Amino acid sequence: MAGRADEVRDGVSLTNLDQPLFDGADATKRDLVDYLDEVRDPLIRQVRDRPLSVIRVLRGQPPFMQKNVPRYTPEWVPTVSLWAEASRRQVSYALCNDRRTLLWFGNQRAVEYHPTLATALRSDRPTHLILDLDPPAPDTFPLVVSAAQLVRQALADAGLTGAVKTSGAKGVHVFVPVDPGTPVEDVAAATRALAARAERLDSALATTAFIREDRGGRVFLDSTRAGGATVVSAYSPRLRPGVPVSFPVAWEELDGVVPADFTLRTVPALLAGGDPWTERMPTPQRLPADLVAEGHTIPIARVQAMHEGKRRARARRAAQATGASEGATD
Repeated sequence: MAGRADEVRDGVSLTNLDQPLFDGADATKRDLVDYLDEVRDPLIRQVRDRPLSVIRVLRGQPPFMQKNVPRYTPEWVPTVSLWAEASRRQVSYALCNDRRTLLWFGNQRAVEYHPTLATALRSDRPTHLILDLDPPAPDTFPLVVSAAQLVRQALADAGLTGAVKTSGAKGVHVFVPVDPGTPVEDVAAATRALAARAERLDSALATTAFIREDRGGRVFLDSTRAGGATVVSAYSPRLRPGVPVSFPVAWEELDGVVPADFTLRTVPALLAGGDPWTERMPTPQRLPADLVAEGHTIPIARVQAMHEGKRRARARRAAQATGASEGATD
């Protein structure tokens, strides 16, 4: 990946800075690197010591998610080797703990930063419970805002509080910090229970249906971000037109914003050296026993959807076979 350096910062050679970042970005690689450098302190605070996946976009190639660090990764980039259940292999993840590493990622055209919910030292203990709210269509962000208030009410009813940020795409993420040492199974169960309780508050608005065709124009309350899952970091750019950024919003201001308000160009001035995500994040909380118990009775949405998908496929094949048989006897 060697190339003539346009500039050197903190010992990192930065190359091809004036190339377009990606189609529709209206930004260059230099704009990305400058943004990452400007917001490095709050961004690194979110990803520190967490195994990191990034989404890169190289010229002339489709974007791709990188988990395993490439062979040419500098020796000064800290890494941690963890078992990845999805790919059934050991993966060497980077830890982005300093400016030098972040600049190196920027030079690699890493646009999005997706840390795990647990730190490398306690990979089996998530630090946060997360609900990901996904709108039924790109232009329905007000529905997501209303659904987020359902989640906020469900949290309050359980004696919990959380913080909210735009995803930088179409929806929002609600984060609830949990007591250290809470087993991942209990965090996952509580997430399912909270989603179910929020859905019951207004089932015409929100749904926990994992299969898209079952959502009926409602906001999807995704409770599957647990275990080894990642979620895009606060302050991370997104690989979308205009380069929006995942950005924290006060609950009382949520209905006055849209995701496009927060971009690579606007966020540095909005931060003004601050870190509203850290400032608004509640202290870690103990998950109520009844919430956890309820969640353990709720099937895991992804698994349930997989079984349901297979059942529907079998039903379709049976119906097609019956139709073909009837046609043959006409």
